[in-house]
Amino acid sequence: MRARDCKIVATMGPASDPPERLALLIQAGVDCFRLNFSHGSREDHKRRMEAIRAAEQKAGSPVGVFADLQGPKIRVGKFAGGEIKLTFDEIVTLEASAEEGGPGLIRLPHPELVETLQPDDILKLDDGKLQLTVTERDGPRVRARVDFGGVLKNQKGVNVPTRRIPISALTDKDREDLAYALELGVDYVALSFVQHYDDVREAKALIDGRAGVIAKIEKPSALALIDYIVEEADAVMVARGDLGVELPPEQVPIAQRKIIRAARAAGRPVIVATHMLESMVEAATPTRAEASDVATAVYQGADAVMLSAESAVGRHPQSAVAIMDRIIRAVEDDADYWAALPRDMTPPQATTADAIALSARHIADVLGCAALVAYTATGSTALRIARERPRCGVIGLTPVVETARRLALVWGVQSVVTDDATDGEDMIAKADETVRRLGVADIGDRVAVIAGIPFGRPGKTNTIRLFRLE
Repeated sequence: MRARDCKIVATMGPASDPPERLALLIQAGVDCFRLNFSHGSREDHKRRMEAIRAAEQKAGSPVGVFADLQGPKIRVGKFAGGEIKLTFDEIVTLEASAEEGGPGLIRLPHPELVETLQPDDILKLDDGKLQLTVTERDGPRVRARVDFGGVLKNQKGVNVPTRRIPISALTDKDREDLAYALELGVDYVALSFVQHYDDVREAKALIDGRAGVIAKIEKPSALALIDYIVEEADAVMVARGDLGVELPPEQVPIAQRKIIRAARAAGRPVIVATHMLESMVEAATPTRAEASDVATAVYQGADAVMLSAESAVGRHPQSAVAIMDRIIRAVEDDADYWAALPRDMTPPQATTADAIALSARHIADVLGCAALVAYTATGSTALRIARERPRCGVIGLTPVVETARRLALVWGVQSVVTDDATDGEDMIAKADETVRRLGVADIGDRVAVIAGIPFGRPGKTNTIRLFRLE
């Protein structure tokens, strides 16, 4: 039986910590786990990582893990009395200072932000509940009009959707967390507060190939450079929480579709995240709107959908995974799914490996192959084939366990750790044994095999072989 194509990511937390619960989550369908470095201690992350690897070994299939870095948190300062009231059309003053603010005066401990603000810039406060528009600069101070009023309390968050803020995506805490996450052996690192492709380059230089980089798209400035950011990253995330604060709500679905298409075109895995089954933090079943939301991401071709609070602190983490699995399978069983799914994503400047992947998908479609088997050391061959969205499953055979774990995030790929083939006969034998063991092909079915010959040389995909199960 073919495995589910769209993958499920679950966030670790108190609700998913017990080893028996973790095993049940994998059994229910989790392909990759998220360690949220905005919460928890290093000891918590280490314990969770060890538990995931133990559960992975028992399950007998690779499980991915990524560390989600907190990123910069821009906040207002403190107020005398702990809060101030902002009224509609009031003019308030903003200034860079660590001292307390007061009525009509908001102080921000971020001089780089205040120096950047210009008239007509918009500031959203407290997750968008309050909004200011800058009216003028007065030397080091800025004056702004209150668009949406209310009570502003100490150290609430600030978002500036209209301007790129000259702040690195990596804080000192992030750099320390990054080093620790790499020690733990995570497969990806998710980078918050990405505004420019240089942010991704900076993180990749520090990681130096020890993990993939997931660029979280949560700011309009990143959305404007989406093609360049996707090209630099190893994967991307539609981070709808922060994106929903910085964009008008009606623009978020459009942004999601744009990000997915950019990632698909570049052959990068794309995760859709935030509030997917939010009601299941408490309820035993999702709302119909939430089920439709998950289905939409699957129809659009997302590689993975993610649970956040639902699996980290929710009352029904296993049920949330199981229901998400059911929604994905229902969509993938829909006859209209394939008609609407964007395919033929091969770039205009295609390489030999790109052409081989596209050809393999066409051959598999025409002949009705039961599986495509890709021999891959780095994962690039399996990624290329997955980009083409073949109707049959993709089996990624790799001698590198880290590659197998990274592929756990990729649409349609079942990764298997095995020794590299020694020759053409061994290549077919290993593929034959694997598809039989996984139960993805029956006697008489055709299977296509993609590999690079001679074996053992990464990046040399040049061969398609066909065989029939005898």
